[in-house]
Amino acid sequence: MIEALINLPNEYIGLIMVGVMLFAIFVGFPISFTLIFLGMVFGLWGFGELVFYLMTFQFSAVMLEQTLAAVPLFVFMGILMEQAGLMERLFQAVQLMLSRVRGSLYIAVLFVSTIFAAATGIVGASVTILGIMAAKTMNRSGYDVKLAAGSITAGGTLGILIPPSIMLVVMGPILEVPVTDLFAAAIIPGFMLAFLYTGYALLRSYMNPKLGPLLPEEDRAKSMGHVWKEFLLGLVPPAALVGFALGSILFGLATPTEGAGMGACGAFLLTLAYGRMTRKNFMDALVKTLEITALIMFLVAASNFFGAVFSRLGTPGMLTEFLLQLDLSPTLILLMIMALIFLLGWPLEWVPIVLIIIPILLPLVDQLGFNLTWFGILVAVNLQTAWLSPPVALSAYFLKGVVPEWDLKDIYGGMMQFMGIQLFGLILIISFPQIALWLPGVIYGN
Repeated sequence: MIEALINLPNEYIGLIMVGVMLFAIFVGFPISFTLIFLGMVFGLWGFGELVFYLMTFQFSAVMLEQTLAAVPLFVFMGILMEQAGLMERLFQAVQLMLSRVRGSLYIAVLFVSTIFAAATGIVGASVTILGIMAAKTMNRSGYDVKLAAGSITAGGTLGILIPPSIMLVVMGPILEVPVTDLFAAAIIPGFMLAFLYTGYALLRSYMNPKLGPLLPEEDRAKSMGHVWKEFLLGLVPPAALVGFALGSILFGLATPTEGAGMGACGAFLLTLAYGRMTRKNFMDALVKTLEITALIMFLVAASNFFGAVFSRLGTPGMLTEFLLQLDLSPTLILLMIMALIFLLGWPLEWVPIVLIIIPILLPLVDQLGFNLTWFGILVAVNLQTAWLSPPVALSAYFLKGVVPEWDLKDIYGGMMQFMGIQLFGLILIISFPQIALWLPGVIYGN
């Protein structure tokens, strides 16, 4: 038995390694340390002491990857924008401007969440702030709890898709696609999903006025001049900041890291200008940035090492050959890959899927000849479901934490509706690739 295990082909050792990894993650072991441990153990089993050199090389490569330096800068920018309190002003202004429209609070939530997604890219912060801002007004105005919870959580998930998205920054080096291409490709799908969410909420409100009634008279605007002032003060600063930071990246005036640095500096100045920059807030922002960055970067290094061991064992090549021999159409194989990512999104977050599962599937995707920029956007849209699908569905717990009077069952019910819209959007992008590829083609001509 022991001799049979020792002489087991390396490709099958890789399959066992993936199985043990998935089991360990589902049980609850820390992902980063699990990946490093499994990589070392199965690497030693498959090809001996070479695994130590491979680990050194992979960790060194991650630390020297300049694009990943944008991660802490974008995180710092997002945390400072959250502290500046701009979103509260913008939400109140949009709410007052649309007070005579049915379902106006749904529009306000999704409009503000789209702006906030572009400014921060942090889903937890978006859902929490939207819940604090909107839930009380929605309850007082008699809005449907399911539709309200769905619009808040769905709007919050836009942060992982609309640039500057941390997930796209991490995904770029894995796919070996310029982050600028992914940013450009994500803009139209991100806004398309925001419009689909808004259209769905408004359609439901007009079909059944009880779901999104008009705002009470006492909550309506007394002066449109005040409304416009609040709207401009809430919209112009974050929009200008994102426009300069993202625009400089998209049009080649700055690298992603330089653009992120500009965004972080601009967010710091905005927080100062709005009088929200205290020593405590600044230290909190630095500590939160350090925590989030350390988590992401350590996991990136660990998953790179795990993926390198998996590739060295030859398992990706074996799986690719097996699927190609089934004589299935490329489209059917793509749908199988999307179904796998969708199902994995239920128990897992985007980080392990992007860093572990995508590198395993990449040789197959490359062999089938799919555009990797388009594939990256498909994965990003698909992974939004990880925030809206039970049993993990972290958005539900973020929202429940700030709106305890809403039943978790109703929050789940609302999220599942918008998850269906996400899947519809995914089908549109699969059917019409130019939704994602048109803008990069216009900007970069490729």
